[in-house]
Amino acid sequence: MVATQKDPREEVIQAWYMDDSDEDQRLPHHREPKEFVSLDQLAELGVLSWRLDADNYETDEELKKIREERGYSYMDFCEVCPEKLPNYEEKIKNFFEEHLHTDEEIRYAVGGSGYFDVRDRNERWIRVWLKKGGMIVLPAGIYHRFTLDTDNYIKAMRLFVGDPVWTPFNRPHDHLPARKEYLKAFVDKEAGDHAVNAAA
Repeated sequence: MVATQKDPREEVIQAWYMDDSDEDQRLPHHREPKEFVSLDQLAELGVLSWRLDADNYETDEELKKIREERGYSYMDFCEVCPEKLPNYEEKIKNFFEEHLHTDEEIRYAVGGSGYFDVRDRNERWIRVWLKKGGMIVLPAGIYHRFTLDTDNYIKAMRLFVGDPVWTPFNRPHDHLPARKEYLKAFVDKEAGDHAVNAAA
């Protein structure tokens, strides 16, 4: 039997379907039994992921290459924790409101960890746990939200193409071109593929 090679990204990025409980948003919220989602399944929703060397981000050639290839000219850092973020409680509530952006959201955890929740094609929440060394790209137009986990700390590098625009459009904003383009690229396409397969 050939042992399958474990994807190194899985040590710093894990995903699973969430339960419907309204307990503390910072808990894992696994279903019972647990239902994990692969990084390939995330990629089908447009969510890209990398594992990088968070201790050497200043000199990391792989990060440099990704930035050059994808045009991420802007970079800053955001520390989310009660001590560092002004109006922490209010900000955390805002981050956890379901919203979309008209541009990609790129987050690289250089310290700590947190949850990015995204909707699948059937409107079910997938919780993506981003830990130190993990980088994800959420496509423009995907509905999502963010919360810390119970460690209450993340230091994230934020990347952007050109001048950053952080405007969140809280759901519903289905009329935005970014949303329509997302649906066309990742949701309707899949529905179309299934229809073709069913007809074959």
